[in-house]
Order: sequence, then structure tokens, then C-alpha cells
Amino acid sequence: MATKITGWKLPEPHRSVLLQHYAPRYPRLVADHVTLKFGTDETTPLPTQTCGRIVGYTDDEKGVEALVIEIDGSTSRGDGSHYHITWSLAEGREAKESNEVLQAGWLPVEPPIEIPLDPARWDR
Repeated sequence: MATKITGWKLPEPHRSVLLQHYAPRYPRLVADHVTLKFGTDETTPLPTQTCGRIVGYTDDEKGVEALVIEIDGSTSRGDGSHYHITWSLAEGREAKESNEVLQAGWLPVEPPIEIPLDPARWDR
């Protein structure tokens, strides 16, 4: 059964540095991964890219905060959403809501920030 997510994990040392730069606005910190594809399994190949760039920021001011990530020159994830890191959430909000918030738009981050990414697969 395809119940895993394939994408990238943000390495812990770099995550800690980013948390100092982008203090989470909401109490529930996520800030740990970029999704490539939902509904994968152990046979799904891991992505080959090992870095990305933070190029945008969004906050719906109702409890969802996310960073937009560019991978291989694009922010498009291929499923209608953008590569992103859900940064923080308010009570009652879910990480998957970042996709909808991003559709409403986001602000560019200047200059973009290079980040390492570890290809990974994890349970939902």
C-alpha cells in the first residue's frame, strides 16, 4: 500500500540556523521537510537533488506559515502546488493547508537562501 511521502528532509543543523533567521510565528513548529510526492512506497525512487533555495514566504495570518523552495530552478512541484516547507501552524491547522495558502500567493525572499536537502521517504 502506498502510504509514504517522498521528498527531502531539512538537515537538523541547518534547520536550527533557519529557525534563528525565521522565528516561527505560530506555536506548532513543523519546519522539517519538503514534499515531492504523496502516496509513495519503498519502491519509489528518492529524488537526486540535494539542495534548494528559499525564494518565498507566505503567512495567511490565520495560522499557516510556509517558506517557498526552488529546486532545480523551479518552485512548481508538478501537482499544481509549490515546493515548500510548512514552517509553523496555529492550533487546529494542518501542514497540508500550506498548499492552499500558497495558491493565494507569496512574497519573494531576497536574496534567495541556499539550503541543503536530504532525499528521504517517510510515513504520513
